[in-house]
Amino acid sequence: MDPRQQRLGHLPGAERAVYAISVAAELSGLGVQTLRLYEQHGLISPHRSAGGTRRYSGDDLARLARIAALTGQGVNLAGIARILDLEDANTVLRDSNTALTAERDQLRDQH
Repeated sequence: MDPRQQRLGHLPGAERAVYAISVAAELSGLGVQTLRLYEQHGLISPHRSAGGTRRYSGDDLARLARIAALTGQGVNLAGIARILDLEDANTVLRDSNTALTAERDQLRDQH
């Protein structure tokens, strides 16, 4: 295994919320207040620690990158919220379609 893969093996999974807001801000290139604003508008929902501290995951960072790309294209926050909702719904439908296709193929193979 090359050293780069070894380092990546030590990173938390994309769904694991481990980054404090200051780290998420630095990694995303956004300000802490911007992250709070996006949370207020429902664009991002960081996990909370037992003490109430925001914790961001790799998935949250990817979502922040998507939000930044959309704001860079001039889309307002209401538009971004709608785009993200549609993208999330599309992902759910795509996953459901994949599962149904696999189930159909399995049933077809049994007969």
